[in-house]
Amino acid sequence: MKITLEQVNDKVHFRARDEQGATVEFDGAAGTELGEGRGIRPMHAVLSAMAACSAFDLVMMLKKSRQPLEKLEAVVEAERVEDIPAVFKRIHIHFRLHGQLDEKRTARLVHMSVQQYCSVVAMLEKTAEITHGFEIVQETPA
Repeated sequence: MKITLEQVNDKVHFRARDEQGATVEFDGAAGTELGEGRGIRPMHAVLSAMAACSAFDLVMMLKKSRQPLEKLEAVVEAERVEDIPAVFKRIHIHFRLHGQLDEKRTARLVHMSVQQYCSVVAMLEKTAEITHGFEIVQETPA
């Protein structure tokens, strides 16, 4: 695994590229001394990685369980410690799953995706309390 990071301007706008050529733009918050808001901030990227990691596993397990998932959304909220480095102290991920899903099976799979399979969670839980929840949205046909 390899990431190459390059500075895009004379401030803190960076582009990360993986071996396959996929890119992510990083920047500081708009209005800060060196930030222009042209990319995701690093700690936001960590939370995004946690959401994606657990969502990958959840989608795969739902498909294997023949659960008719139509769409998945995740919202991650976090709190950081006051001191520097300002690591996360609490993180909550909430999944919104669209489809005619079995509640008990889905609860088990959400738990497994977050607590057993997600490598990002495994790293973050060394410093942060991580919780999760979910809701099933069953749209009624028009």
